[in-house]
Amino acid sequence: MADKKEKLFSDFSPVSTEQWMEKVTADLKGADYEKKLVWKTNEGFKVKPFYRMEDIEGLATLNALPGEYPYLRGTRKNNNWLIRQEIRVTDPKEANAKALDLLNKGVDSLGFSINAKELSAEYIATLLEGVHAPAIELNFSTCQGHVVKLAELLVAYFDKKDYDVKELRGSINFDYYNKMLTKGKEKGDVVQIAKALLEAIQPLPYYRVLNVNALTLNNAGAYISQELGYALAWGNEYMQQLTEIGIPAGLIAKRIKFNFGVSSNYFMEIAKFRAARMLWANVVASYKPESLSDCENRGPNGECRCAGRMQVHAETSSYNLTLFDAHVNLLRTQTEAMSAALGGVNSMTVTPFDKTYQTPDEFSERMARNQQLLLKEESHFDKVVDPAAGSYYIENLTVSIAKQAWEIFLKVQEEGGFYAALKAGSVQKEINETGKNRHKAVAQRKEILLGTNQYPNFTEAANGKTPVGSTCCCGGNDNCEKDVQTLNFDRASSEFEALRLETEASGKRPKAFMLTIGNLAMRQARAQFACNFLACAGYEVVDNLGFPTVEEGVEAAMKAKADIVVLCSSDDEYAEYAVPAFKALNGRAMFIVAGAPANMDELKAAGIENFINVRSNVLETLKSYNAQLLK
Repeated sequence: MADKKEKLFSDFSPVSTEQWMEKVTADLKGADYEKKLVWKTNEGFKVKPFYRMEDIEGLATLNALPGEYPYLRGTRKNNNWLIRQEIRVTDPKEANAKALDLLNKGVDSLGFSINAKELSAEYIATLLEGVHAPAIELNFSTCQGHVVKLAELLVAYFDKKDYDVKELRGSINFDYYNKMLTKGKEKGDVVQIAKALLEAIQPLPYYRVLNVNALTLNNAGAYISQELGYALAWGNEYMQQLTEIGIPAGLIAKRIKFNFGVSSNYFMEIAKFRAARMLWANVVASYKPESLSDCENRGPNGECRCAGRMQVHAETSSYNLTLFDAHVNLLRTQTEAMSAALGGVNSMTVTPFDKTYQTPDEFSERMARNQQLLLKEESHFDKVVDPAAGSYYIENLTVSIAKQAWEIFLKVQEEGGFYAALKAGSVQKEINETGKNRHKAVAQRKEILLGTNQYPNFTEAANGKTPVGSTCCCGGNDNCEKDVQTLNFDRASSEFEALRLETEASGKRPKAFMLTIGNLAMRQARAQFACNFLACAGYEVVDNLGFPTVEEGVEAAMKAKADIVVLCSSDDEYAEYAVPAFKALNGRAMFIVAGAPANMDELKAAGIENFINVRSNVLETLKSYNAQLLK
């Protein structure tokens, strides 16, 4: 028997798509297939409940190979991404000590945020003392008006250290357009600054200095296709403006770095990175970049194809991080990190879980660092290149996202390019409208934030934690004068957090008592729903096993000093229980019916005003309750 080779599936006959559909249709029992099982994404395309081999037949993406043009499956033949950690430099000596410590803990990419006023040769030497630059990636950000000086200082420092410049990898985060999106300000001439920066950094061939910070769009709540479409237009703006003044296209493309965010939409994020590389390779190819002496990858007409290799840094999103139940942020960032790793990014930063309410401490930074180390050292995500390749689902997602993003890219080009679109405010308007729609979806629980608008921790208190806000270019508030419209960076959970903090600050924690009666299954389900609903505002909730009469339930609620009494039963039984319970309560507490019974109009006519159900706008409902209960 041990030598017998068995074909495990030889006894099973193949099942056609038609047979699958017959079974699905039967199980739906007359329900509409499109409405029940087909998901329409925020991006505007439809996702089927299952995919089969015929769904990928004819897709050009299947012909791609890792490390080969158009780089859909990656810009390299391995998946060894760099683990990056950010350091805000207040003192160069202290930052240096921290950097050296991080390098001993598994980090191989450092990001330094530098105070421009302190820039000097001595400052850079102190900051990088003992750091062997060829062994890691070094990334720097500073005031946009000082990036050229920073480049000159770095070149001088590395020259003095006598490093082989071909071994040095890193970036300077110059992004004129990002300042317009975040601060609403324009300062200087983007073309002249970029030209001077390219000239200054010329001795360091592998330093990327023209940045596309699409992370900004992600943190403002952009849909995936918007983030990608605008990122392509963003990068193309550099290409277009700088080639017009005579800078070679290949040189420009090799200096551009894309910084993307990663949301919790697991499979679509994997597809986004695959689509991004393919589309950018095509954008660069349209400029017919000339082959330089170091080019090893030439197209049929001698053009430089390696210029189209998209350099991608990914950072987990801040948009969906929460202040309450903050350790759930670890789950969010972990799946996001998985998406980025499987999507083949070049480097990654995992956002510490406590970023929403404090400057990340040593513990949260360690956890963020280890999330990536675990993916490498224990899960071996770095050992396989593009494991999503050939997946019926992800291959279709890749094509669908690419199409939607390309449409956005073309629309921006029709407006005159990314800069013109920013000046007109169309990019900001679209992203802010998306953010508004997503906030509404969170308010209605159509978009779930675990621990915030669904399944909150009933006993958690903020205990002084408050959301960390952003400051504008004037350093104080958002009322400073702006040249263009800016993006709104309110996190998805911000309004629920404000509601819950309002409850806590009032010193009055309303008590909600579940008056459970009648049908056992329905009263338990309704009680659980109501408890989760009301706890989102920080209310104390009291569940019960059930009462034989509504009068006994009301009496128990009054004995418990309840501020709210929630009637939990079946829709049919509300005709029997609702009005008697309401009358027995006699205005001594707020009365709520959990559900949307058919006789709701009759109950309203009897004076019952409050109903909570799956169609309720949770946020607006709780705001109105706070207005009544916290007086």
